[in-house]
Amino acid sequence: MNQGRIWTVVNPGVGLPLFLGSVAVIAILVHLALVNNTTWFPKYWNGAASAAAPVAAPAAPAAPAKK
Repeated sequence: MNQGRIWTVVNPGVGLPLFLGSVAVIAILVHLALVNNTTWFPKYWNGAASAAAPVAAPAAPAAPAKK
């Protein structure tokens, strides 16, 4: 382990829960930011279907080939 000596300073019984707790808090904050600052994310969570893409107009018939 690259930073294995940290556990000589910080007890793993304290350091690991703090580390994992901070990761969880950051993940929750990111999700809250997405929910509050986008219009599509709440619709995604609610399962709302996206608006159908407009159908393209049919192509014009091709001109007959010249002989």
